[in-house]
Amino acid sequence: MNDIGNIIGTLCKIILPIPEESYIGNNSSSIAICTLSSIDLLKNIANSEILNHIYIVGRLFSENKGIDSIIKYVNKNKNIKTIIVCGKEVWGHKAGHSLFALHKNGIDDKGKIIGSTSPEPLLGVTQDEIHYFQKEVVLVDMINETNIEAIKQKIIS
Repeated sequence: MNDIGNIIGTLCKIILPIPEESYIGNNSSSIAICTLSSIDLLKNIANSEILNHIYIVGRLFSENKGIDSIIKYVNKNKNIKTIIVCGKEVWGHKAGHSLFALHKNGIDDKGKIIGSTSPEPLLGVTQDEIHYFQKEVVLVDMINETNIEAIKQKIIS
């Protein structure tokens, strides 16, 4: 089991924008949590019973490579059906806002997230990967929520 955890951890470093800071929970869960820039929240969730009820918890810092990584990750891990986006928004990058804009609007012919106010919301993922994300994954908007009990209520009910 430890080898699998190490492999997944290595993949997360490559696939998700979560260097050294992602935690795998229950791989049969359909829920993921993105804490945006709230590292303390990320660690608190990882050290709580919530981890037993979610697939993965990680952070998101960028509106481009970070979102690309999330899209690729959910396309490879098709049991993830819900992403709770919580924690403090990434100042200047608005990665959470861009993730929701992508989910709602997609990208234009140049790969720019339609409706994003981020500085460089340019993605490299395919339209098919985005379409899967839009159709199969539900985003739960809890941006700026850092109360672990409020987040827990969305998961364990």
